[in-house]
Amino acid sequence: MATNAAPARGKNKLFPDADAALRDLVRDGQTLAVGGFGLCGIPEALIAALRDSGVKNLTAISNNAGIDGFGLGQLLTTRQIRKMISSYVGENKEFERQFLGGELELEFNPQGTLAERLRAGGAGIPAFFTRTGYGTVVAEGKETRQFDGHWYVLETALKADVSLVKAWKADRAGNLVFRKTARNFNPACAMAGAVCVAEVEQLVEVGGIDPDQVHLPGIYVDRIVVNPNPEKRIEQRTVRGAK
Repeated sequence: MATNAAPARGKNKLFPDADAALRDLVRDGQTLAVGGFGLCGIPEALIAALRDSGVKNLTAISNNAGIDGFGLGQLLTTRQIRKMISSYVGENKEFERQFLGGELELEFNPQGTLAERLRAGGAGIPAFFTRTGYGTVVAEGKETRQFDGHWYVLETALKADVSLVKAWKADRAGNLVFRKTARNFNPACAMAGAVCVAEVEQLVEVGGIDPDQVHLPGIYVDRIVVNPNPEKRIEQRTVRGAK
């Protein structure tokens, strides 16, 4: 785990750009937890900087792998991801091609199970039992046990060397506020990482966020990058037809 890269308490968490925030942090063979759901709430600048870093043989924990050419899809194109631990994989043709061709490992999870595995990793819970997936390929090779007449599957927690997350607003202490559905997997990914880098649109001074409005305490955030104008692409734009 890359725990030695986290700044000491009280030090400046703000970095000038995504490249600077990742330069001494990422390396070959790491496990990364990346927030987002589709293209909603993804750390665009951090993903691009990760691509440009050239690190390879990565294991990426993320709900999905973006789309072809954007989000984590960029790292599939450059063959930097060796394994995906994910849930929904239906929007990326390159993902499909690599997986069916035996070029990409996939640890497939029901979506709720993936979220709980990340939450457990952040909470220090090594494993948990869930009914989801029992009797399916998801349960193959895993311990099962019966409780109160129902069968459960043992799922292990997920932890990452580095977490890359996206928030709407942060203060200089790293307290984060997410905007609407962009919260999605971001808090769980942040807590599951030994080191967390947060990409935000707005930065305020400490005290600029009402304590009751903090979604993720700054204790979980080690580095901050400001990206005030992310693209925020839409996977499938659907509009109402002309009347």
